[in-house]
Amino acid sequence: MAGTGTPDGSLPLVPPLPRDRLRRARRSVALVFLVHGAVTGNFATRIPWIQDHTGISPGQLGLALAFPAIGASLAMPLAGRISHRFGARTALRALLALWTLSLVLPALSPGLYALCPALLVYGAASGMSDVAMNALGVETEDRLGRPIMSGLHGMWSAGALLGSAAGTLAAHDGWDARLHLAAAALVLTLLGAAACQGVLDLRSAPEEHPPPRFALPPRSAVIIGAIGFCAVFAEGAGLDWSAVYLRDRLGTDAGLAAASTTAFSCTMAAARLAGDKVVARFGAVRTVRAGGVLAAAGGLLIVAARHPVTAMAGFGLIGLGIAVVVPLAFAAAGRSGPAPSQAIAGVATITYTSGLIAPSAIGGIAQASSLTVSFGLVTALACGLVVGARVLRVPARRASGGAPAVADDLERS
Repeated sequence: MAGTGTPDGSLPLVPPLPRDRLRRARRSVALVFLVHGAVTGNFATRIPWIQDHTGISPGQLGLALAFPAIGASLAMPLAGRISHRFGARTALRALLALWTLSLVLPALSPGLYALCPALLVYGAASGMSDVAMNALGVETEDRLGRPIMSGLHGMWSAGALLGSAAGTLAAHDGWDARLHLAAAALVLTLLGAAACQGVLDLRSAPEEHPPPRFALPPRSAVIIGAIGFCAVFAEGAGLDWSAVYLRDRLGTDAGLAAASTTAFSCTMAAARLAGDKVVARFGAVRTVRAGGVLAAAGGLLIVAARHPVTAMAGFGLIGLGIAVVVPLAFAAAGRSGPAPSQAIAGVATITYTSGLIAPSAIGGIAQASSLTVSFGLVTALACGLVVGARVLRVPARRASGGAPAVADDLERS
């Protein structure tokens, strides 16, 4: 793809495109992120219905919910090969449609043995479309010459909030989840197809070798992924355990405890939507270092809290501090070497793993000691953002040379 790294680690020049075409591409890829998030939001609200419909226990549900992460981790390396063969726009259109249509599969499952493979497919489609849209987001950012990745992930968060709102209304009105998710899948598939029309249509150069079907993440992706791991671990802890912390540790009523989770999600979405301007002014490294300081301060407030307001402020600071880290990690991965899709897939795999283990790790530590100790670990990981932020530094673009890929969308968009 255009925008891939060169052997010396710098960024090659890419063929220029008209500014109005680039602005359209930015709007289109932002809508793709929103659609992707909306699928997640709709699904999350119907998990209780799916559990009741399949008649599975909480333990069996926990097992089933591990399969999306497994499917995503296995399938993400394939996204680069699909994009290489069919072009970025066609690949994204197909992978996003597979993701939106797979939304209905879990609700159609009659029991655990059907639910697990359905969630495996659902996760695989999520992971492949995630890699494809992030690779296009990085390329669009490079051509625009200004940060957009934080805003794109903010659109994902906004989509997740919109999807969860739609799912909440459907559940409140007593909709059968099969009907609700089928309707949502149809609407989101059509919206996603329309959005994909405007993204950059990038094609690999004829001499470029296709990426491997499966490969270990490059070393650069592992290092960058470690930063993403810290942020996603803190995010998972805040989303899944903030309400429990307020209820069990501080004796807060259920309503206020639940509101802390909603506030955490809204804080992250708002920070991501505003994050591009901060990154443009201060740079990725300083932004992440400052975010790490904020997140660590939030963790300390939570650990020391004796009142719900103090703890909620701490969770808010964690949300603000980590909001832009994952978008910047994807952007750094896409510029870290000659195979951006492979590097993005590596970082995504590491962050997915973090999101998978964070809730159980927090619970295990809490069982062995206390929730306070669990959030002490979150505080330590936030400090890791301060130490490791330098790996997100953007390399300089070369003064001469051509891009190893072709932009084929000037006339056919």
